[in-house]
This record gives sequence, structure tokens and C-alpha cells, in this order.
Amino acid sequence: MGIVELFFVAVGLSMDAFAVAICKGLALKKSSGKDMALVGLWFGGFQALMPVAGYLVGVQFREAIVAVDHWIAFGLLAVIGGNMIREALSPEEEQEDGNLSPKAMLPLALATSIDALAVGVGFAFLDVNIGAAAGFIGGITFGLSAAGVKVGSLFGAKYKSRAEIAGGVILILLGTKILLEHLEIIRF
Repeated sequence: MGIVELFFVAVGLSMDAFAVAICKGLALKKSSGKDMALVGLWFGGFQALMPVAGYLVGVQFREAIVAVDHWIAFGLLAVIGGNMIREALSPEEEQEDGNLSPKAMLPLALATSIDALAVGVGFAFLDVNIGAAAGFIGGITFGLSAAGVKVGSLFGAKYKSRAEIAGGVILILLGTKILLEHLEIIRF
């Protein structure tokens, strides 16, 4: 997996965290640099750890399922992306508050990084340096989450659904690309 593909995976994965960060910024009304960094560290940290955990699980099963690894990567990315789009289009509104305590942030960081765990499993079947990939994903998520807090405090919830839809579409397209390349229908 090249740097361009990894960048798009990182952006796609970070869209849930970005959307929640927008809600946090909305609830905070006026965000500080400290608030932005704290939210970025929570989300970026978990987005960096979860692919590593998924990778370690996936490596255990790599030999047994190498013949279908491209289907697994495609399936995981398609399901994660589809779920992100479904949540974005859902009429249910998530109520957020401005609480940035560990008790409030830990469940949010876990919830927004579950998809990164699944992507980490997929990485076990691809040519990926997991340490570099996890650091890159965490860094992108940190930056976008910190920016999301600011965006939320400035513009409100206007961009939340669009961010989740964009992230879902990116992940589905990347999964499709992996599948098509393996089936030798396209070559990049």
C-alpha cells in the first residue's frame, strides 16, 4: 500500500472522529487550543493503537486465509464505509456535551476507532508497515479532530454528515480498488 492510499485510508478512518469533534466544538461554543489538542490526542491516539491491535490479530490468521485476503480487505472496508454513510444519513441526532473528561472521551475514542481495528486486520493481509501506517493514521486523525473542534465551535453541525459520508465513500472506494487490483481488473 502506497502513501497515497494510506493517506486516503487515514482520512476515511478519521471522519467519525472529525464528526464527533465537530459536535464537541459545537457544545463547547468557544474552543481553546488546549481543548483542540486534548480531543486530537484522544481520537488520534486510539486511531493509532487500534490498527496495530487489529494487525496483530490478523497476522495470526494470515496463512490460513491468504487466498481470500483481498475479499476480506474489500469486505471490511465496504462494511465500515457503508456503516459510516448509513449513520450519516440516519435521522437520529447524537446529543453531545462539552465534557472532555476521560470518562466522557474514552467511550467516544473507542467508538470512533473500532473501524480502525477492522482496517488493521485488513492490513495484515497487505504489504503495510504497520508502525508507520498507525502513526500516520493517528497523526491525520489528531489534526482533523483538533480542526473539527474549531470547526464545530465556528460553524456548528452543518458539516458533520458530509464528513461521515465522505469518509464512508473513501473507504468503499479503497476496498474496491484493492479487490480490483487483486483480481487484475485494474492496475495502479
